[in-house]
This record gives sequence, C-alpha cells and structure tokens, in this order.
Amino acid sequence: MVSKKSSNAGYTVPGLSLKDGHAVAAILQGRLHALNDLQLTLKHAHWNVVGRDFIGVHEMLDPQIELVRAMIDKTAERMATLGVSPNGLPGALVKERTWEDYGPDRASTSVHLAALDGVYDGVVASHRDAIAAVGEMDPITEDMLIDQTAQLELFQWFMRAHLEDGAGNLHHEKSASDSPSGAAGN
Repeated sequence: MVSKKSSNAGYTVPGLSLKDGHAVAAILQGRLHALNDLQLTLKHAHWNVVGRDFIGVHEMLDPQIELVRAMIDKTAERMATLGVSPNGLPGALVKERTWEDYGPDRASTSVHLAALDGVYDGVVASHRDAIAAVGEMDPITEDMLIDQTAQLELFQWFMRAHLEDGAGNLHHEKSASDSPSGAAGN
C-alpha cells in the first residue's frame, strides 16, 4: 500500500531555503517525466525504424538512449538531494504529462527522424524554461540542466543532419500515424 504521507523531507541542501529546495525539485519532477518519456520514445523508434538508412539510425539511437537514462538518474538523484522523493512511475508520467504520445509505429527513417525532431523541440524548449526558472534559486541544478540541454541539442542535430538538404532546409516526411504534437515536455 502506498503511503499518503508527504514525499517531501523536512530538509534541503545547505544554502537553499526549504521552500526553494522543494520548488526546484518540483520543476525537476517535470524534467524527470519528460526524460523518461524521451528514453522510451527513442527506444520505440529504435525498434520500429525501417527502410533506407535503417542501420545508421538504429545504431545512432542506442547511445542517445543510454545518455538520456543517465540524465534521468542524475535528475532523480538531484531531487532526492533537495529533499523530495522523485516519482518515476509510469502512471504519474502519463497523468502529469502535457504532450501527446509519439505517433509513428513501424515507419521509415525519415518519418521517425521528423517525429523525433518534434519531440526534441519540446524537450529542449522545456529544459530551457526549467533553466530560467531555477537559475536564481539554485545554480547547481541550473548547471546540471544546462549540461543536459547541450547534450539534447547535440542529439537533435544528429537527427536533423539526416533531414537537412545542402541549403540547410529541414525536410520532414509525415505519415498517417503521426500525432499532432508528440513533443515531450511542451
């Protein structure tokens, strides 16, 4: 049976007020949900990508998944350090997320990459919002989020390189199964 008691401790890190420490952790809970969703989405694309450039895209996704999983662990551990119990349960993620589920199932590399580009748009934008929100309160958490955002932006560039033409234009192929949003973290 799940306890109805608070998941917040009566402490936070030295130098932060209890209120600020728990506020930062609440912001990180949203990042934890977005990152958990992202790693599951990336694995789904890894399993379902087909067609031209299959092996390159298939093999490109696993290192991204592993690095996102490391981000998840750091985020959850930072929350615990701040005195708040991280919630990584799937039910909480689904209940609290504000974005649509990822659209494509079995689809071409260009369809998956275009859909993942949209997912990265949402995750990166919401990470940047979190950076702005925690910056004044906690530069340690801000630094962690800045590092994560830089890695996420690099991953997005890897995908966009497959979608870009020589003039720098992105070409997004759509499929009938694409969701209207699919951008984790919006």
